[in-house]
Amino acid sequence: VETDDQIALLSKPRNKGGNSDLASAGFNIINSIIGSGIIGLPYSMKEAGFPLGILLLFVVALITDYSIILLIKGGNLSSTKTYQELVQKTYGLVGYLILSILQFLYPFIAMISYNIITGDTLTKVFQRIPGVGVDNVLTDRDFIILLTTIIFTLPISLYRDIAKLGKVSLLSLVLTIVILVVVMVRAVTFSPQVPKSENAWIFAKPNAVQAIGVMSFAFICHHNSFLIYGSLEEPTLKNWSQVTHMSVALALIISVAFAASGYMTFTGYTEGDIFENYCRDDNLATFGRFCYGVTVILTFPLECFVTREVIANVFFHGNLSTVFHFVVTVVIIAVATGVSLLYDCLGIVLELNGVLSATPLVFIIPSACYLRLSKERWNHSDNLISCLILVLGVLVMAVGFVMTVLHPQECSHGKEMFYCPPSNVSLHNSTLPP
Repeated sequence: VETDDQIALLSKPRNKGGNSDLASAGFNIINSIIGSGIIGLPYSMKEAGFPLGILLLFVVALITDYSIILLIKGGNLSSTKTYQELVQKTYGLVGYLILSILQFLYPFIAMISYNIITGDTLTKVFQRIPGVGVDNVLTDRDFIILLTTIIFTLPISLYRDIAKLGKVSLLSLVLTIVILVVVMVRAVTFSPQVPKSENAWIFAKPNAVQAIGVMSFAFICHHNSFLIYGSLEEPTLKNWSQVTHMSVALALIISVAFAASGYMTFTGYTEGDIFENYCRDDNLATFGRFCYGVTVILTFPLECFVTREVIANVFFHGNLSTVFHFVVTVVIIAVATGVSLLYDCLGIVLELNGVLSATPLVFIIPSACYLRLSKERWNHSDNLISCLILVLGVLVMAVGFVMTVLHPQECSHGKEMFYCPPSNVSLHNSTLPP
């Protein structure tokens, strides 16, 4: 049972004046979770083994739900309003710098991956337009990345109030549901054409820990939790818990359906980007690619908000003037775009991002901060659960890092799969069965 002082700290709103209702905040959380990471969930089933993979997905979702609320509890107990303030108050300058680096790197690398996915996905979409040949500018990934950045992601990222992204996040969620329907339909109609791999339904596989890293990458939204919490019209722990439970539950349902449908279609041939598995002349898959490209474009600004806030807190004491707000936003997006133009397949970098950035942000830091701030007895349920999550996070980081280095994800970038119709397969541009 919490003390009266703790109950008062946890229940009272820290600040007023946000513009988000519970629904808008929920859409922002779901949109933050259902980003580029969802596309790799079928691959995580391949890594872990399908039955164990589904179980692990539930575990990661439960830990995500618990640790998001734990973060805000820690913020209320320490009277802090940002993730960085919380860690600085509990672990000093060293903790603050470590957290700032992690909190910047995760969304920044996610922004790079979003640009890469946009370029790869939309070029395949435009190739299906009659009259658009291989030499057309619309099939040039660099041009597409620059075009979408200038027209869409940069203007939306220049918003100062994250609450304004609520409707954008709702649209992104609707498109994600459409993508899920596409994957589920193809699980029924296309899976008979794909030969099932050996040991496709084995319970567990050696790379299960690596799969947890991919799932953590998919589920993380801790880096912008304080932003969304602060945007609530009435930021209380009760409201936050309600928003978190509903958002994570919906994200879990979407994730399980997506992971299961994708894996059941391609089993052991499942790629890190599930849309790489579909044939180029598949019009329904092309429609799914288009929706996913738009979803990624709409999710990009959420990550930009976080990277900008980290820079504002570290270098500008949390406040950016209008001019610096514009300059910092443009610089962040320019660098992310530049990297995405230079590298067309991040592969192992994204896996390491999941293990080394997402896992500490989801498992380790929220638990460590709460344990440092908690005044409860050591055997209190929150303390015991936090300890368990902390130990699990350290194990996932260590083992996951080793496994990722030893068994890096291969990139089948732009290749046509072996089971596609012969007319679309060329000798030098196809992926043969292992």
